[in-house]
Amino acid sequence: MMIRIIGKDKQKKYFQGALDRIRNLQDKDGSIPWFENGSFDAWNHLESLMALNIFNYEKEVKLGFNYLRNNQQEDGSWLGELGSTLEIEENDGTFVKREEKKKSFTRDTNFTAYIATAVWHNFLLNGSLDELNYNWSMVECAINFVLLNQSKEGSIRWAAESPEATEDDALITGCCSIFKSLISAINCARALNKDTKTWEESLGKLKEAIIYKPHLFDKTWESKKRFSMDWYYPVLCGVITGREAEKRISEKWNDFVVEEIGCLCVSDQPWVTIAETAELAITLAKTGNQDKAYELLSWIEKCRDKDGAYWMGRQYSENVFWPAEKPGWTSAAVILATDALSGFSLGSEIFLKDDLI
Repeated sequence: MMIRIIGKDKQKKYFQGALDRIRNLQDKDGSIPWFENGSFDAWNHLESLMALNIFNYEKEVKLGFNYLRNNQQEDGSWLGELGSTLEIEENDGTFVKREEKKKSFTRDTNFTAYIATAVWHNFLLNGSLDELNYNWSMVECAINFVLLNQSKEGSIRWAAESPEATEDDALITGCCSIFKSLISAINCARALNKDTKTWEESLGKLKEAIIYKPHLFDKTWESKKRFSMDWYYPVLCGVITGREAEKRISEKWNDFVVEEIGCLCVSDQPWVTIAETAELAITLAKTGNQDKAYELLSWIEKCRDKDGAYWMGRQYSENVFWPAEKPGWTSAAVILATDALSGFSLGSEIFLKDDLI
């Protein structure tokens, strides 16, 4: 069971194996793939950087930001591979490693927007306006790309149109994450005395769309309500707050949470995922349920490997880790959740507070 460890040094010791997993996955160019020589996307790369940043791995964090700086597309996006397209070996439960030429890349709006959250988190940690200014161009170009894909009604297309992403659709989870990233982007801009009027207008339109225009989202999915992320992300990302947030979490708790095991990925499969459970813990903390949040984190300690890193998920009816992979971003999610609950870094409130400065 996870104990409420107090003190940054003790936290680092506790998470050393998880941190080493992330560091060992980082390639020489700075990228952090899902697994060795595996798929890459900017969102999960940045999640890993944020965890490293909490514990002052400056070299690795700088290398990771530089990778994005060097590989940002002209339109402001980053190319990434969708996790839903990854194949799993039936025999051992590992992801099938594919040659680069066989991979399918998209310019995902949510993946791209997350740079703003990571850069704002970096500023909260070190307070360096020089670093914030150095990273500003990446943020500005990324957010402008994202907002080019916003509809008049406020929803944001999940990816820029391409042969790999022909369908015009907006996803609730992705748009909620973008909402949070837009808040971070506006705060970055305000700290640098940049104009934020257009971005604030887009933020307002996006919030209105998520809350009042559900018909704009998930148009090409038949069973999206199965996914736990669509349930808790509007609360996690600050779109729905207060009593409405508490009500939303309470109403479907039994659909998505298996007591003493974790948060399901989808409601109709006996499969809990560690990152989703960690994010739900942050969500509970936002609604004032700190004790239950700690309890959730204690459950997933059963999915902590002997090396200290966390397995991606657990198929609990067969009691096996599935997939049999330990992505860096899974360990990062647990670290970020623990920081949010314990408050041991200056960036611990990045997901708990959604105010504009």
